Amino acid sequence: MSKMPVLYVSHGAPTLPLEQSAARDFLTGLGATVARPRAILAVSAHWETDRPAVSTAGQPETIYDFHGFPRELYRLRYPAPGAPQLAARVAELLAAGGMPAQLDPQRGLDHGAWTPLMLMYPQADIPVTQLSIQPQSGPEYHLRLGESLRPLRDEGVLILASGSVTHNLHEIRAPGGRDAQTPSWVTQFNEWLAATVLAGRASDLVAYRSKAPHAVRNHPGDEHLLPLLVAAGAAGTEAKAARLHSSYAYGVIGMDAYRFD
Repeated sequence: MSKMPVLYVSHGAPTLPLEQSAARDFLTGLGATVARPRAILAVSAHWETDRPAVSTAGQPETIYDFHGFPRELYRLRYPAPGAPQLAARVAELLAAGGMPAQLDPQRGLDHGAWTPLMLMYPQADIPVTQLSIQPQSGPEYHLRLGESLRPLRDEGVLILASGSVTHNLHEIRAPGGRDAQTPSWVTQFNEWLAATVLAGRASDLVAYRSKAPHAVRNHPGDEHLLPLLVAAGAAGTEAKAARLHSSYAYGVIGMDAYRFD
């Protein structure tokens, strides 16, 4: 079996599957560009725990971890089977890397996982499990966490990291809505991030809050960028990164996607 790539996607608002956008069109076609995986490990910005946790649920529920959206959104379901064997393998790899993980038999898929998966693999027939992040532990920790997961690439597992390349919801521009103009402080950060990822400068990525322009304004917290660190770690220094997509939603939400081979 050939080595699987690692993907990082920006999932945007929960309404992503319902609203026409460039990012939605991109994600709809993304699954067909990747060899069909045996299983998927989703690493979402929306499951935070004190230490790593991985879901062993046999049939993960679709979690609506948001409120105030159209009723149609709450009728969507992603009924993919769980991947308890993969979850056990993830826990084994993390323990070997000095990061023991808890097994959670109840955890479903939050919108950071199911919204891109619904577009990428609408048949919902590939087993999937989800791994949590630990924002209090910072970027370098998540790079190492990703490194522990690297063997999965040789085992037919697609690691799908999901966050947002820029994510300051307090700065969303109401005029213009989804198509609001993107300010320079957002694009400057995003272009720095792209150059850093494509050049494989892992140390700069770890130190992004001090090195990147307008880093704190774009990411008041780390949580939506940490899955990118996991993806970079899982890919390894020898991997080639490609920027697959770039667009913006609501002016300040970067919807970029990366692939590591």
